[in-house]
Amino acid sequence: MRFANSVLLNWLWFLPVLWIILQWLLRRRCKMMTRFAAEGLLEKIASDFSLKRIQWKNYSLLVAYIFFIGALARPQWGYSIEKVKQQGLDIMIAVDVSKSMLTQDVKPNRLERTKLAIRDLLKKVQGDRLGLMPFAGVAFMMCPLTTDYDGFAMSLDDLSIDSIPVGGTNIARAIEEALKTFGSEQLKYKALVILTDGEEEQGDALAAAKKAKGKGIRIFTIGIGTKEGDLIQVPQSDGSMEFLKDARGNFVKSHLNEGLLQQIAYETGGAYVRSSGAEFGLDYLYSHELSKWAKRNFQEKTEKKYYEQFQWPLALAIILLGLSL
Repeated sequence: MRFANSVLLNWLWFLPVLWIILQWLLRRRCKMMTRFAAEGLLEKIASDFSLKRIQWKNYSLLVAYIFFIGALARPQWGYSIEKVKQQGLDIMIAVDVSKSMLTQDVKPNRLERTKLAIRDLLKKVQGDRLGLMPFAGVAFMMCPLTTDYDGFAMSLDDLSIDSIPVGGTNIARAIEEALKTFGSEQLKYKALVILTDGEEEQGDALAAAKKAKGKGIRIFTIGIGTKEGDLIQVPQSDGSMEFLKDARGNFVKSHLNEGLLQQIAYETGGAYVRSSGAEFGLDYLYSHELSKWAKRNFQEKTEKKYYEQFQWPLALAIILLGLSL
């Protein structure tokens, strides 16, 4: 036997408290009755009052409580073997981790806001395989395509500007790395989502996008930041923050480059979404675009389907409550 919601069994710890409450109520009632009449006269004056009957009722309530908790915990025994087909898409999420993503024109900053949006996405995906790929001057696979969303979330927690040792922003490398990961099998079920401010400093993203289009992969881009932009604050070893400067000593200001991101998306038949404070855009992209794609079968596996048996303890609990009345 097993319990599907075994955590609810912790409520059995309340049983002693319930017993103390019932005993306290019983003693209180007995004291009130002894004030009303002498003990020898109680049976003649108050024939409905029976200490044994009240005790039996209390025992019934306690056992009924145990059965109710047992029913809520969903006991299961016996099972059948069933074949389950896992369906979904391959969605590679490429996140810009260059220093410009520390800009605070999106609160708390562009990178942290991106990570929050991806965590929200994890609550919606069902069956889709997700991969995580940070990129800056280069790109690498941090979390391969997987349906293990807990493992994906752990990789996401480790994402920072230190994830890539090479600075700059090379969107083309991110696209090329995604193409290698996707391979050539059933490409119509694969999508690349790029989250960046679009300030490409290296590579040719449009050329890489055309290559992706030739292989049938659609790219979706989300622009993070504002056109007005803001100065980049970089954390120091002592915990303080300093504004980033270029080689000439001038403060560096980062702006959202929507034009490039729109071109990349439209080149491959994807879509571009600009993030905002109220709506980041990743949920919208999944709900209105990716979730409507036809799903492919990843694999067929066998699973044990246990039979629910909660009705038995539930029935016993109801009978005991009925008898106690």
